[in-house]
Amino acid sequence: MQDPVAAQTALACSIGFDRALHANCGDILWQNLTRNPDKTALVGPHGTWRYGELIAEAGRWGTAFAAAGLVRDDRIAFFLDDTPALAAAFFGAVRAGFVPVLLNIQTRPDLLRYYLEDSGAQVAVVEADLSAVFEAGCRDTRLSRVICVNGEAAPFESADTFLAGHSATCPKADTRPDDMAFWMYSSGSTGRPKGIVHLHHDMAYTQAAFGAHVLQLRSDDICFSVPKIYFAYGFGNAFTFPFSIGATTLLMPGQPDAQTVLDLIERHRATVFFGLPTLYTALARANGVEHRDLSSIRQSMSAAEILSEDIYEAWKALVGHGPTEGLGSTEMLHIYLSNTLSDHRHGAAGAVVPGYEVKLLTPDGKAVAPGEHGVMHVRGDSSAPCYWQRPDKTRATMRGDWINTGDRFLERDGYYYFQGRDDDLVKVAGQWVWPMEVERCLNEHADVHEAAVLAVELPDRRMALKAVVSLTREADTAELRDFVKARLTPYKSPRLFEVIDDLPKTGTGKIDRQLLIDIYGGADEPAF
Repeated sequence: MQDPVAAQTALACSIGFDRALHANCGDILWQNLTRNPDKTALVGPHGTWRYGELIAEAGRWGTAFAAAGLVRDDRIAFFLDDTPALAAAFFGAVRAGFVPVLLNIQTRPDLLRYYLEDSGAQVAVVEADLSAVFEAGCRDTRLSRVICVNGEAAPFESADTFLAGHSATCPKADTRPDDMAFWMYSSGSTGRPKGIVHLHHDMAYTQAAFGAHVLQLRSDDICFSVPKIYFAYGFGNAFTFPFSIGATTLLMPGQPDAQTVLDLIERHRATVFFGLPTLYTALARANGVEHRDLSSIRQSMSAAEILSEDIYEAWKALVGHGPTEGLGSTEMLHIYLSNTLSDHRHGAAGAVVPGYEVKLLTPDGKAVAPGEHGVMHVRGDSSAPCYWQRPDKTRATMRGDWINTGDRFLERDGYYYFQGRDDDLVKVAGQWVWPMEVERCLNEHADVHEAAVLAVELPDRRMALKAVVSLTREADTAELRDFVKARLTPYKSPRLFEVIDDLPKTGTGKIDRQLLIDIYGGADEPAF
């Protein structure tokens, strides 16, 4: 596969990255076999695994996949939660030259069928507890073999049977740095989900960039990523960064309710914590959180959406520091803009991470003037070369070695401030508005727990803003409207309000805006 990024760019050289040294991403785990085989690699509800044990199990998966008749670059669908089985099967597959396709385990059967058909996977590895959902989605696909982990579920084959008799010593395939290594899928929020292809050297590049220069893990760290591994953010947090330096990963299967998360932090003494704004909000407001022992946490990271200042300060009061915010994408594999623990600016996605370059462009492709916002383009050697069999979407996003993010930003003193999606602009009362700006304002109100702002069409065809909010206590929506008017401008204040108990979330913990649109996208005039 042709990587549009040249082999030794100035960016790669600036962080000491040599692509030629990273021909197989399985090395990120396997290097620990000689370095620290007795060191703890994984802890959590599914037990403790030392590096030597995990590598042996990964070796069995690799040799078993090869014995199953797969050939180089064949895709393997992974419908797995965050347990040691995912780590072992993933690294065994990539070492043997096969391509894991990491799928969201909250996927409904019809979309699951699309993923299986689009990827052409012939083998799948599935969580036993999810076998019924998977069976409904895998009918009439190319799958010839399905292996269940963490239990048994007919009619599928158990992992014990699949792995029986296979050697723990898996020969490393003669892959090259630019060969296809693994896939993830886009959320599909702007159309049909796209298969995002990553190459063997991409993991190592995110470690050389964000891992080495911003995160700076220590080998004695215990890393706890609540965002799931099948998302790019969680993937780097739980696999790339700790395994690259021989640290320990705490794995949590199941849904991330606040009390379970707090229990695991206390029990396993997590030192580096990775979350999302919605999670930090839930944790900071959890019953009894002030009595929890969170003293082990020395660093906290947040991504995906902007964290409100009150939640930043609430978390700081609990652990002694606020979450360090950054921004990344699945196309870039991890974070390319980030604040730091010592220099955090509220409302900013961060400054450019070493190893990456960004530029802001006007709609006609020109560089923006100072103080103006524009669409962000980013480049670095971890970027996906294409969307699988989607040349139209590839052309629109992959502009040579640049990725068009579709996000609008404003740069100030080297830090970048999110202004909304390029396609998210709404004209209200003849004026352009970014709903995200209004959301951020509402989230600063003391009575607002969470807010999402939607553009809706009124019966007379005019556009209006509707705020869907969950509250910390009963509040007058007229007061919320006035709060926005006083801090922004009157035309940006939502005309309509919907108060609900909890805002729905996607699998990444982000607010599920599409579901909110489906449910609350109507614009009947409010009763005053």
